[in-house]
Formats: sequence, C-alpha cells, structure tokens
Amino acid sequence: MTENLTNKKLRRVAATMAVCVAFLLVGVKCWAWLETGSISLLTSAADGLVDVLASLVTFAGVRYAERPADSGHRYGHGKAEAVAALIQALLLAGAAVALGVESMQRLITPEPLKALGFGIWVIIGSTAAAISLVSMQTYVVKRTGSTAIAADRAHYVTDVAVNIAVLIALVLDRFFGWTRSDAIGALAIACYMLWNARGMAQHALVQLLDRELDVPEREKIRMAVLACQGVAGIHDIRTRDGGDRVFVEFHVEVDGHLSVDEGHAIGDLAECAVKDLFPAADVTAHLEPAGIVDDRLDDRVASVSR
Repeated sequence: MTENLTNKKLRRVAATMAVCVAFLLVGVKCWAWLETGSISLLTSAADGLVDVLASLVTFAGVRYAERPADSGHRYGHGKAEAVAALIQALLLAGAAVALGVESMQRLITPEPLKALGFGIWVIIGSTAAAISLVSMQTYVVKRTGSTAIAADRAHYVTDVAVNIAVLIALVLDRFFGWTRSDAIGALAIACYMLWNARGMAQHALVQLLDRELDVPEREKIRMAVLACQGVAGIHDIRTRDGGDRVFVEFHVEVDGHLSVDEGHAIGDLAECAVKDLFPAADVTAHLEPAGIVDDRLDDRVASVSR
C-alpha cells in the first residue's frame, strides 16, 4: 500500500471514530445532565453535541478532500478540510456564547443539584474516552498533516478540559457545598471553548486565504533550488498550503544559451529538489534565461511592503 493510500485510510478511520465516540458521549452526558441538573454537565453535553456536528462535518470534508483533481478543480479538493475546520470553529463559538449566557444566569441564581455521584462517574468515563480518541487523532495528524483531523483533535482536547472542569465543579459541590462552583466551572469552560474556536478559525483561514509558507520553509526552497547543477538563480517563489498538499511555484534562471531540452532537464531537477522537502508538494518551475530584466512578483511585493 502506498504512503498516499495509507494516509487516506488513516484520515477516514480517524473521522469515523470521532463520529462514533461523539454520538456515544453526547447521549451519556445528556442523560447525566437530566439526572443531576448540573449546568456544567449541560455545558459538557452541549459541547458533545457540537462534537457530533463537527465530526460529521469533518467526515464529509475529509471524504471530499480526497477527490482527485478534475476539470473544475485542477488544484484538487484539499481546501475542503479547511472549510470543515472553519465550520467547526463557528459551531464551537456559537455553543460557547450560548452556554456563557446560561452560566451567568445560574451564577446569579444558583440551583441545588442531585445525583452528583452518578454525574462524577459519567465525567470520569467520558474523560477517559476523550483522551483515548485524542491520542489516536494525534498519531493520524503526525502521519497525514490533515487540517480537519487536527481541528477535530483540538475540539476533543477541549472536551478533555471541559470534563476536568466539570469534575472539579461537581466534586466541590458534593463534598464542600460550593453551590456556585457548578456555574463558575461552566462559565470558565465557555470562555475556553471560545478561545479554542478562535485558534481553529485562524488556522483554517491560513489555507483558505492562500497564506505563504513561513520564511524558513521558503528559504529552504530557495537553497534547494540553487544547489541544483545548472541553476543560476531563482526568483518569484510562490507557495500556499492546499490542505492535502503544498503548492510551490518559482522562476528558475539558467544559461540562456542552453537548448530547450537542457533547460527543461534543469527545471525538472529543481522541481525534484523541492519535492524532496515536501513529499506531497505540487511543484512548478518556470524557466528563464539568467540576467533577464522583466516584471517580477518579488519587486511588486517589496514595493507594497515599503
């Protein structure tokens, strides 16, 4: 099995597992909330419901992103993962705002809780399940670099933090009689969810807005091309993260007296050098005679930066 097929299978397994775990946890947490009346458990249940919706979005995004390039999408469909990640961020932010308002109301007017022992055990079990899922997703992200799975993992990391906060709140209420600890915990969770949503949205927008790779990575590209035999210079490097691959374009300068075949061979060598840096890269080299004076993207970018 090729590396590409293995990565696709890993992304599918991770997305499917996330959907199954999310469905299970949201049911259990809703049951616990109905039994206890805890607003922090309601926060956890609502976060679980967002997990379900977000995991479904991730599953659809991953499947769509795997489609090969076609006549309407010659760059492929990799950005579908970034769209899925942005939708998750919006879902998480919406849930955080709604739960924050409810927490404030409960903080002002606290309500007595019941069946706290049951609620505590539910949260312990949910935390263990979430940690197991995060561990699996971390492995998949390291292997595949999937944006959607990374966003889903961030969501379940939040779920672990949510469960710990709920556990602390329920323990304080049951053993120390701190009736407002439930509302305080829920409010803290809502703020953390909102902060996480912000980070997820920023990461997704990097791909959706075609942001350049970082300066060190662009410098690696430049040095790799210049190290190729026959390359006299390089300019107008353009890069972007397409989700399932990195797109790299550049102008490579060669001796203008070379034949077309000789110049083409040097261009191929430069493209292979960049692909060695980014195995899943889509690299395009434009050949130019060294010393040519023409309109350059580098000059236009520099003029805007001044």
